[in-house]
Amino acid sequence: MSGETLQVYFLGTAGALPTPVRNPPCIMIRRGTDTLLFDCGEGAQQQMMRARCGFTVDAIFVTHWHADHFLGIFGLVQTMSFNGRTGPLSIYGPVWVHEFVETIKKISRFNLKFTLDSVELSDGSWVRFDGYTVTGFSVSHGMPALGYVLEEDPRPGRFDRERAIELGVPPGPLFGRLQRGETIRVTKDGQEREVQPSDVMGAPRPGRKIVYTGDTRPVIPVLISYGKEPDLLIHDATYDESEAKRAAEFYHATAAQAGQAAAAVNARTLALTHISSRYTDTANHANEAKSAFAGTVLVPEDLFMLEVTYRD
Repeated sequence: MSGETLQVYFLGTAGALPTPVRNPPCIMIRRGTDTLLFDCGEGAQQQMMRARCGFTVDAIFVTHWHADHFLGIFGLVQTMSFNGRTGPLSIYGPVWVHEFVETIKKISRFNLKFTLDSVELSDGSWVRFDGYTVTGFSVSHGMPALGYVLEEDPRPGRFDRERAIELGVPPGPLFGRLQRGETIRVTKDGQEREVQPSDVMGAPRPGRKIVYTGDTRPVIPVLISYGKEPDLLIHDATYDESEAKRAAEFYHATAAQAGQAAAAVNARTLALTHISSRYTDTANHANEAKSAFAGTVLVPEDLFMLEVTYRD
């Protein structure tokens, strides 16, 4: 697992209205050979082509049922069918996801060549993948809405090569067996002894973690419960502080509030997204977030790709 890539494509970073340079929300995460979409706004297919990341998607997670977060799914599903997809596709989301998928099927008539499944999630629901888990958590957006945490499994601790040799383990295949968690037997100074993984392996190390809030007012206690110490926090920053009252009224967050959330959960990097169409310059967003958060702050443009690395 240590060699798996973890890439985040910001295919759409706009708020409810697209702009000439920002599309509606769509975040693609590639983890190893898996490709997941978190929201899929209008125009997502063109963004995929521009980013040259193709249409191979293994699952779609929708945060809530405002149109800017799901309209792109209709066209994407049709394109997958035209391209000969045969494997099933699951769409995950809060309440009403079943009705949404049934609507897609009705509109598609009999054109779909693959199975389209719907899976309803709620606060604390999780979906297991190979080597990582996606967990939903409730946010505050004036309607049923979820954020998502993608968290890798813990990695094995560091292997102490010198200690293994000291215990009589010869370099070679036995090293690998110990790293895989097997207990082995070796002979040293004419005596046979047992060597356990705990004798030569350090404490387990955390995998990488990405938190995506979707649209929400600040929900710091929830983030602390579900998403502490993420490598990347992708947070609603629809407005700057001059529109704080409007942000609260429409159940969104400001860039400063996103910075406060990043500081509270000890994020490594904060990405501000869902930028309102009223802003042509996001320098103020970045500055306000940095006033509350000492880590890395990004205001990604559409098509920006971020490689998430291990902290150690």
